[in-house]
Amino acid sequence: MKKHNFYAGPSILPDYTIKNTAEALINFYGTGLSLMEVSHRDKEFIEVNDEAQRLFKELLNIPEGYHVLFLGGGASLQFAMIPFNLLNKKAAYLNTGVWASKALKEAKGFGEVVEVASSKDANYNYIPTNFAIPADADYLHITTNNTIYGTEIHTDMTVDIPLVADMSSDIFSRPIDVSKYAMIYGGAQKNLAPAGLTFVIVREDILGKVDRYIPTMLDYRTHIKEGSMFNTPPVVPIFAALQTLKWLENNGGIEAMYQKNLEKAAVLYHEIDTNPIFKGTVANEKDRSLMNICWVMAEGYEQYEKEFLTFATERGMIGIKGHRSVGGFRASTYNALPKESVEALVAVMQEFKALKL
Repeated sequence: MKKHNFYAGPSILPDYTIKNTAEALINFYGTGLSLMEVSHRDKEFIEVNDEAQRLFKELLNIPEGYHVLFLGGGASLQFAMIPFNLLNKKAAYLNTGVWASKALKEAKGFGEVVEVASSKDANYNYIPTNFAIPADADYLHITTNNTIYGTEIHTDMTVDIPLVADMSSDIFSRPIDVSKYAMIYGGAQKNLAPAGLTFVIVREDILGKVDRYIPTMLDYRTHIKEGSMFNTPPVVPIFAALQTLKWLENNGGIEAMYQKNLEKAAVLYHEIDTNPIFKGTVANEKDRSLMNICWVMAEGYEQYEKEFLTFATERGMIGIKGHRSVGGFRASTYNALPKESVEALVAVMQEFKALKL
């Protein structure tokens, strides 16, 4: 039976990435050594690191003045590194979910933090709009896609202060105008690579403006100067990221991925909206995520939640259980997930409906 991987992260990766990385784990580029045991200072791996940075810039059309960094620690470490490097007196945060809330909490340790808006009042099932941004804030922080609640900011904001975005779960899923952001960051374990790698796209001119001492390892300028090689980087995930970037390039780039993601999301949202035993958790279509699609049992069918999860899992739908904090179901439809998997899930939902109606 074919398995369809809907996990939210670590999540599905292209077969191309898995195959090439697996081969390199045995024999890295003909060296006779495993990728896991080669020096990150060797010429062969430096070429991997450099090419991954180059493709990152090429696929996202990153302008001059920006640097791509490959770091460790996950997006959660960035929650502290960002204010450490950027917050001098005041920062603004848009609170759209658990991860945005955690980023906001960390920033409070470095200066004044203004929560410009929050959707917590409705369990984070919408994206706030028409909020005021303090003109004297050092930056505005947003989380573009909220994996737990299934909401997404689909357009690039235009603001008058530096814009910082956590794009852990929607990077490379749609075209973005990088020039509108001072910094973009995220964990790689959704749309890029195995867990253990963090990407940072940072505009150099925003750095070096805080008054505090920044520990060497936590200073972005350290990693810019050393080309992400200040300490031993996560070698295997960087190699895997390069394979995914090549796969993206070979499959039409970001615009092609975006069209496929729109198609996949439309198929699943249509089923959720028309199947009477299910109900979407994000009512406003403009706020619905293309990457993490969430739903629950409709009123009168709540008692079938566990039964449907078992029913779907037995038919190869893996990882559709909703986050423990919200329950229900979640299908993560990242770039590497084929449309056929979404269609298979829809068929299972229809089959279950036929049993209950």
